[in-house]
Amino acid sequence: MTAAGQEAPVQKIPLDVFQVVDLPITITDTALVKTRNSYLLTCSLTNNSEFPLIGLRYALAVVDSTNAANTVMIKDEGLKLAQSQTKIITFRTPIKLKIKAGEQLVLMLQEVVSTDYTWEVIKAKEALGAYIAGDYSVVPRVVRVSNMVDAPRGTKVIY
Repeated sequence: MTAAGQEAPVQKIPLDVFQVVDLPITITDTALVKTRNSYLLTCSLTNNSEFPLIGLRYALAVVDSTNAANTVMIKDEGLKLAQSQTKIITFRTPIKLKIKAGEQLVLMLQEVVSTDYTWEVIKAKEALGAYIAGDYSVVPRVVRVSNMVDAPRGTKVIY
């Protein structure tokens, strides 16, 4: 609160998103929201699949004016996103970064998890590096594999 009894304005830092079109999720309206000692990621997520999504992994890169990534941090987050649902989400995992003037933030989803499948970007680090360097010809490849860890239990058939 400020002296006049008003809340201090929320500081939001927008993010550039490297969309991976073969993932079953679209991420938009991304920003880092400043808290007392860290940042929180807020975004709008759309599930483009027929499966409920339960988690994702993303990479967040801090890029300087020479297009060099100073910091790349990778985070795993849990979520509940029903099929074909869009939701505004704030991930509560604190992100500790020191962002200087002139630096840009780039976000890339690297993995999406449902109870049935996991979609993973192959060579995600290389694809993100090419994107940051301005080489948009590198298209990330995604593989989908069965999720044997989080798969729902099958029903027993009694004969």
